[in-house]
Amino acid sequence: MAESQKIINIAVIAHVDAGKSTLVDAFLNQSGVFRANEEVVDCVMDSDDIERERGITIYSKNCSVMHNDVKINIVDTPGHADFSSEVERIMKTVDTVILLVDSSEGPMPQTRFVLKKSLEQGLNPILLINKIDKRDARIEEVVDEVYELFMDLEANDEQLDFPILYGIARQGIVVYDPEDVKEIHVDDGHGHKMQKSFAGMNGLNIDPLFETIIKHVKPYAAEKAEEPLQLQISTLAYDDYIGRLGIGRITQGTVREGQTVAVAKADGSIVQKKINQVFIYRGLKRMSVEEAQAGDIVVISGIADISIGETICDPADPQPMEMIEIEQPTLSMNFMVNKSPFAGKVGKFVTSRHIKERLDKELEVNVGMRVEETDSTDSFKVSGRGELHLSILIENMRREGYELAVSKPEVIMHRDENGKVLEPVEEVVISVLDEYSGSVISKLNLRKGMMSHMAAENGYTRLEYLVPTRGLLGYRSEFINDTRGEGTMVTRFNGFEEYKGDIAGRINGVAIAQEEGVATPYALFNISERVQMFIEPGTKVYEGMIIGMNARNEDMVVNPCKAKKATNMRAAGSDDNIKLAPARVFTLEEALEFIDDDELVEVVPDDIRIRKKLLKELERRRNRKID
Repeated sequence: MAESQKIINIAVIAHVDAGKSTLVDAFLNQSGVFRANEEVVDCVMDSDDIERERGITIYSKNCSVMHNDVKINIVDTPGHADFSSEVERIMKTVDTVILLVDSSEGPMPQTRFVLKKSLEQGLNPILLINKIDKRDARIEEVVDEVYELFMDLEANDEQLDFPILYGIARQGIVVYDPEDVKEIHVDDGHGHKMQKSFAGMNGLNIDPLFETIIKHVKPYAAEKAEEPLQLQISTLAYDDYIGRLGIGRITQGTVREGQTVAVAKADGSIVQKKINQVFIYRGLKRMSVEEAQAGDIVVISGIADISIGETICDPADPQPMEMIEIEQPTLSMNFMVNKSPFAGKVGKFVTSRHIKERLDKELEVNVGMRVEETDSTDSFKVSGRGELHLSILIENMRREGYELAVSKPEVIMHRDENGKVLEPVEEVVISVLDEYSGSVISKLNLRKGMMSHMAAENGYTRLEYLVPTRGLLGYRSEFINDTRGEGTMVTRFNGFEEYKGDIAGRINGVAIAQEEGVATPYALFNISERVQMFIEPGTKVYEGMIIGMNARNEDMVVNPCKAKKATNMRAAGSDDNIKLAPARVFTLEEALEFIDDDELVEVVPDDIRIRKKLLKELERRRNRKID
């Protein structure tokens, strides 16, 4: 038996962009994880390219640091609502949570969600007010708001007695009192006052956070290692060489490589399996070990069909833990083989076999997703937790060299025991300048939203709504336009409610290319009088491709490739001085929100195009007559 080690597992929870990943960077930097000559990147836990670009955490990750003789396993959890099922499972594997709250924004909707889950697990959080160097920091009010939030969530007396720390995670500073990091101005020798960085001033670092964790949380009971094995799988990973990996905390007992174990499955059955390898985290690295003890977070290989919520037990005394419920998908869309005239020109993976293999691989680790076969062998129905959940998969596939076409997202309906249709409803929290609030309220009311709270303060209006997921599809880009990009909107799944009735879709028609060719400035200039353009001159187009949005509500077929006729007075090429308004460029999410039922988003490695499902005008007319 290996010598027992003191282990504490913590999760960092917060709203998107509150500084979770940056705080984990500070943990790693200040605990000697990196060698002196090693390059250190920011947000080192956000290993996915998309995570880095968007500044969000999509998949929970693990790492560990040593402080004195205590091993602290740190889990960096997603803050976005579409990945809430990840957060829920993580709560079962940790001893405490560090609740990170922005010093000016205060607690946000996702903060509420992840905190509720941690309080339900009986965890006693540590509050860290981050970014206290912000000009608009309102530290005392934010602390009061957090107290109110705890009381709203019915925290018990012990949970309400949480330690409070203050910090600037970006500079690797945590203090007991915000007065310790007041701005320090020094003279630069020329009579000018110069602000000095806080980092390194008076030896400031994140030690107060380490000390608070060790004081606030008891290390995992070492005697639990002597009890029968109990290890519940909370996360999955996949390795191209060793296959599916199960990740979870050893609740009791010891797990060894090559050990025969009993696996308690979701259906109640218990089967015997053999573990190949056992890994633990040292810093950011996954290290193979002969055995690991109760309290530690481990990664095991060898059980190919292991799944979330299953318990690995001692065959002589199997003690299954309560299954973890996986949240059901709320949105679905069809992933199809790309059949546009430009198909196969840039992608490496273009067939239905390629797409199916990639989706199957995603199912190995993405438990919130479902993939179903359709009537067509070239199309798969993919369901997920929200637009972001699915669009990140599509974006990853695009970057990996896949080509595909994607249909408009559809909300997944349910029926209750009385046969009533139920639909998913989102909690929406919006903060906008007072002058834009009227427009936002009228739009959300049209989308069957129900206001639950409204408050105005310092020129801003805060709105809380319950809106059907259907009503939010396509609204985000409208919201950005209506608030001139100055509003914030955060949503999270609230539950299923009775169907709210019809919601009007996109009002405007589109401009559709008449033929294949290259768009000319002359043609686009003439079209742009009535159309907001989606393409620039020189763009290759094909028949049926959508190149702009019509000012009216009907679709319009146009020729973007038309060239100016040469005359005695003018040469055909003299349209160089034509001035065109900048084209509207869609992100993948915006394109998915924009399209209608008879349209598709064509996704290829170097472009995102919007097209009609039926490319030929004659086919579209026939289809309209049949309808």
